[in-house]
Amino acid sequence: MAKNDDFAGRVLAWWDVHGRKDLPWQHPRTPYRVWVSEVMLQQTRANTVVPYFERFVAAFPTVHDLASADPDRVLHLWSGLGYYARARNLHEAARRLAARPATDAFPREVAGWMELPGVGRSTAGAVVAQAFGERASILDANVRRVLARHHRVEGSVASSSAQTELWRLAEHHTPTQRVADYTQAIMDLGATVCRSANPVCNGCPVRDTCAVHATGEQALFPERAPRPSERRLERRRFFVITAGDLVLLEKRPANGIWGGLWSPPERPQDESAQECMQRLGIDIASVVETTHAVPFRHGFSHYDLDVLPVYVRLTRLPAEVRDDDSLRWAKRDDALGLSAVAVKLIAPAQKSLLETNP
Repeated sequence: MAKNDDFAGRVLAWWDVHGRKDLPWQHPRTPYRVWVSEVMLQQTRANTVVPYFERFVAAFPTVHDLASADPDRVLHLWSGLGYYARARNLHEAARRLAARPATDAFPREVAGWMELPGVGRSTAGAVVAQAFGERASILDANVRRVLARHHRVEGSVASSSAQTELWRLAEHHTPTQRVADYTQAIMDLGATVCRSANPVCNGCPVRDTCAVHATGEQALFPERAPRPSERRLERRRFFVITAGDLVLLEKRPANGIWGGLWSPPERPQDESAQECMQRLGIDIASVVETTHAVPFRHGFSHYDLDVLPVYVRLTRLPAEVRDDDSLRWAKRDDALGLSAVAVKLIAPAQKSLLETNP
């Protein structure tokens, strides 16, 4: 154990009794499985990640399987998990790892992992510690909360000064033995005991040395940056166009909202309905029904989106489809990456197709 203090020893003793030991990426705890799980766990709770992780590694059991996979298949299996840049980065990183010599496919040091897209210092530390048992520190949201409270770290946790101090503390507390267990233990402590709201201080193994527990300031730490008084609101218009049992989908640009996913075509604010249909190669004469549906609101982490759907039913497919890779007529069971909003947009059209094409 590290000689710095007994913090790690008490956290490990607590974890031996109360910790989570049945997470799917722990059995077996290979570099590939730990890495995939850590990317999925970025900004996402473990109970949400579990079913996605199980489906993902069942489809891509090795890094070479993932590296050779079709991008649409990767995004399809990620659909609903959000933050889709993670999936694109994971896929690109898999290609780079698969190109390395078989005996050295996975880096054993933090710096090597940080060279890969989508892998920051904390994710790299988690993989090195959990997959290889090497001493490396982590600082995810759960660990930040534990350390910021225990040591009463002032200032927004997003500030450079707080980050520097929190990383110093993370390094200080990381033991030299049982590093893999400690990494999981301190994450579990933050997730299940030192929770953001309603922390269970009576169940905390380090409460007697916790600075904010002594002063009753748990609700004030960690400090957060001030939030805007009003959430930003955007509006976007979408055409859900169907012909027979097919729906027209457009691939979103790589950058921006839902980058790289498929979606019903969006109509820009400065484009008329007729101009949009022409851009998509739709013959207005083939339109048999147009329905302006009730708008709905979708919430993101920092803003809200009002979605305005228009459902268009065609009598036939266009004679010519625009000649590029960004448009396709898809069937309802095609394995494509779709955002939650796209799924919600398409659902009424799919219901209609199921009724007319049983």
